[in-house]
Amino acid sequence: MNIVIIEDEKLTALDLQSVIFKVNPAASITAILYSVEQAIAYFKSNSSPDLIFSDIQLGDGTSFEIFENIKVNAPIIFCTAYDNYMLNAFKNNGIEYLLKPFTEDTVKAALNKYNKLSEVFSNGNQAIDEIKQALETIMPKKSSNILVYNKDKIIPIKIENIAVFYIQEQATYLKSFKGETYFLDKTLSQIEEICGEDFFRANRQFLINRKAVKNASHHLSRKFSVSLTIPFDYPITISREKLREFLDWLAQ
Repeated sequence: MNIVIIEDEKLTALDLQSVIFKVNPAASITAILYSVEQAIAYFKSNSSPDLIFSDIQLGDGTSFEIFENIKVNAPIIFCTAYDNYMLNAFKNNGIEYLLKPFTEDTVKAALNKYNKLSEVFSNGNQAIDEIKQALETIMPKKSSNILVYNKDKIIPIKIENIAVFYIQEQATYLKSFKGETYFLDKTLSQIEEICGEDFFRANRQFLINRKAVKNASHHLSRKFSVSLTIPFDYPITISREKLREFLDWLAQ
C-alpha cells in the first residue's frame, strides 16, 4: 500500500508515519508533503498513491485547495483537530477522520475502514467536494468583533477596523487602521476562520484586510511584496504560486 502524508507539522507527520508502520509494516510512505504548494507540485509529476492521510489546515491554505487544482484518484483520511461531535458530520462516503492527537488504535481503525471500503473510492474528488460542503456547515460563524487583551482589560475590536493580523516571536497580534496594536490568544488559522473573505492569508505570518492593501510589487524571483495603507514594520510577501489567488481576492 503506497501512502502519501500531507501535514505541515514535521514532527506530527513523522509520528503518523511511525504509527502507520506499526499498524501496517507492509505500508510504504511514498512522500511527506508539508504545504499546499508542495503537494500540488508533487501530484503534478507523480501518480496517485493508494491512500492519502491529510491535515485540513496547512500553513499556506487548506488541503481542499490541493484537490481542487489537481485530480487525485485516491481515498483520503483527513486528520483534524475538530472534536468528535463535529467529526460525526463527516463520517460519510467511506472517508475516515483522525482526531489529533491520533493513536495507534485510531490509525488502525482508519486503515481497516479503508480496506473494507476501498472500492467506494473510485472517485476521490467527489468525496472531497461533499466533505468540503460538510466542513463549511460546521465552521465557526463569522463574527463582527474579536477580543483583544490590553493589560488587565479585554476589549472587543470590530474586525472591519483591523488592517492586519500577524505573528511575531510566536505570538499573535493585530494592527488596526488607527495604528493600534493588540495581543490575541488565537492562532492565525483560528482568526482566519472567523474573519471571512475580506481577509487573505498571505503566508504563515500574515492575514491582511483587503481594505488595507495599497499595492503589490515584485520582491524576489518567486515572491511579491504587499504594501499596506498604514505604517507597518514587517515585510509581507506572497509566493508566485499564490499570486493569482491573491489577485482574484483583491479584485472582489
